Amino acid sequence: MSDKDFIEGVGARPGLYGLGGSYRGAVMFLTGFDEARSGGLMRGFTEWLVVRRGERTSFGWPALVLDEAFPDVEGWGWNKLEDSTQQKDQEAVELLLSLLLEFLAVRDEVTALARMYAQYDALQSPPDAS
Repeated sequence: MSDKDFIEGVGARPGLYGLGGSYRGAVMFLTGFDEARSGGLMRGFTEWLVVRRGERTSFGWPALVLDEAFPDVEGWGWNKLEDSTQQKDQEAVELLLSLLLEFLAVRDEVTALARMYAQYDALQSPPDAS
């Protein structure tokens, strides 16, 4: 089973994987699965999200996804879920899985992955002092 098939399966039948719709639960599940794969599933996901955003940040993928899911909610990272409803949690999970599928298409294409890392490196480099 490919990573794409796996993520599509999680999205289609979250209960089968022990997920109840919470964003925290999805993050913990994916983090655990990624660790079990020695970082092979999500390696580069944070960098890809940073490039999508187009600006430097020190936040990891869980916070970056929440920031994209709830751009109008005050705060950063997990604080965006402070007054969350079950529906908002579910929206965040759906966005996470959708973004992860987009990322996997880039990760699995060598040229696209190299281009993404070059863009990430350019964002992280200090501006030219000239």
